[in-house]
Amino acid sequence: MTQADSAPRKPLSLRRQIRARRRSLDKRQQRAAARRLFRRLRRHPWFRRAHRIAFYIASPREGEIDPSLLMRYALRQGKRCYLPVMRRDGPDSLLFVRFRLHDRLRRGRFGVLQPVAHPYRRLSPRALDLVLVPLVAFDAQGNRMGMGKGFYDRTFAFKRGREARRPWLLGVAHECQKVEALLPAPWDVRLQGVATPEGLYGMLAGLSERPKNPDGSAPASEQAALRDPTEQNAGREDNHEYHQ
Repeated sequence: MTQADSAPRKPLSLRRQIRARRRSLDKRQQRAAARRLFRRLRRHPWFRRAHRIAFYIASPREGEIDPSLLMRYALRQGKRCYLPVMRRDGPDSLLFVRFRLHDRLRRGRFGVLQPVAHPYRRLSPRALDLVLVPLVAFDAQGNRMGMGKGFYDRTFAFKRGREARRPWLLGVAHECQKVEALLPAPWDVRLQGVATPEGLYGMLAGLSERPKNPDGSAPASEQAALRDPTEQNAGREDNHEYHQ
């Protein structure tokens, strides 16, 4: 951590600095970081126990860490995966729409890739087990700085003061996005943990990971997640959905 990270600074200035820092990572570094994040989270109890998980589509232009390996693995494990869709009506908040391999994505607001928001594939945010939350900056106490639009804070406002209840909000980021301290606003929703390729923070840190195979290798299903997503479809799933 640099000295600049520990000094108080205005949110806009800090946001610009951290965004520039993550955009400076080249494609090779981004791919390596995504693989390390996948290996760190695939055995974590929060992921193993979750059945309904919200992911996001990373923006290469922004340098966001890519959770698609974990999403692909989750689908093959038979978990239900959801992606955020920005509402066009009402306040700036998110819908969550079920995603399956080979579903088409289209550009939404701000050019973000998202699925078509079919009503029968939507899920209430309260019904999710685990949410992977993108961020610009974070601290070890679970405070998060986003892009400044407040989508996640509005969507999960029901979590304020109820951190011990699901869904678990898990920030994912590069280690270079960590700062010493962020000053939360009254409307901010605290994360229960943050995962980077190098470490776990918050409630995540004290939980153990599942052991590997006796020979030290990863299970075959985990190895499959690293292959091309077109090789096979998602695991068995039923058609029952939870509507908003």
